[in-house]
Amino acid sequence: MITAGGGSAAIPALVTLPGASAVVLEAIVPSAREATDALLGGQQDSYCSSRAARRLAMAAWERCRGHGAAIDAAVGVGCTASLATTVPKRGDHRIVVAVQTLSETSVATLGLVKGARSRSEEEKIAATHILSHLGAIVGSSPSADEQLATLLRTEERVVLERQPAPADWQAILSGTSGRVRLAGPDARQLPAPPGGEAIFPGSFDPLHDGHRAMARIGARITGLPVAYELSIRNVEKPALDYLEIATRARGFDGADAWLTSAPTFVEKMSLFPGAPFLVGADTFVRLGNPRYYGGSTDRAAAAVDRIARESGGLIVFGRVRDGQFTEPSRLEAPQDLRAIARFVTEEEFRNDVSSTSLRHARESASN
Repeated sequence: MITAGGGSAAIPALVTLPGASAVVLEAIVPSAREATDALLGGQQDSYCSSRAARRLAMAAWERCRGHGAAIDAAVGVGCTASLATTVPKRGDHRIVVAVQTLSETSVATLGLVKGARSRSEEEKIAATHILSHLGAIVGSSPSADEQLATLLRTEERVVLERQPAPADWQAILSGTSGRVRLAGPDARQLPAPPGGEAIFPGSFDPLHDGHRAMARIGARITGLPVAYELSIRNVEKPALDYLEIATRARGFDGADAWLTSAPTFVEKMSLFPGAPFLVGADTFVRLGNPRYYGGSTDRAAAAVDRIARESGGLIVFGRVRDGQFTEPSRLEAPQDLRAIARFVTEEEFRNDVSSTSLRHARESASN
């Protein structure tokens, strides 16, 4: 369990139960944002949101697995809350609880009437809300539900989101499958087209017109259909949860896409042997940078050598930063990578929209 911003009172309620040591493996309370960032692999667009709670729950689930829990018994709980403090908050008071299992992701968001309670009263509600939602998923006593109902006002409601996972998504999260075709909220095992395809890896958070233009250009250059590749794993972050996968899958809107568990480029290459890859300027530079190989120049050189020998080539796109376009042909990279690269010029492609700016706009609109 990981609770940030509120809900820590649920921890003693759990660990003081008889037999708790057999089921409660770990509880973490990152009080500062820097501590939350360290757990989640970077700054968050919003620290009290469904996405933040889900990331905490997935981090807890992965830590649970790391402590030896059986994959079908592991449960990760994340809570993020915006509660009363010494300084009045600009936004609403709310408590977001997420539970992650192998079979589903669920989130329960509770909004509180602002200014109606003390911090300790809101903390009691937060703890009860955690126990109530956890009980709803794992099937414990309904006493927490009954207690929560007595603590809430008539106008305060719990909003529930649940995403059961298809068997193929579970196989990706568990590591028993490396890739599945992705279409909408469903994944299915399908072969690649007979003539092969080019692969466009990315987080696609969200997919936008710039990505679509890159795919069209990549198809023209390679003469192959282009399939997007979304990895649930990132080297420094928790895995994507099922609600997140479903959201990003809808963004592909029927386009060819793969869901994988390959966080590194070399791992992606193993899943798509001989395929050409579409990459942005930042990714191209990272491919040969020892910093992304634990500081090892030998590992970086070995990765570059393998990419140069085994990939079907790189289609490299520039990017805009601070209003300036980075011409990909001018990027610093090992000669072996440059030799297999087709650099897309600014005249061929330039798009000033970023996924980050779109996410920030989306967060602003939802708050």
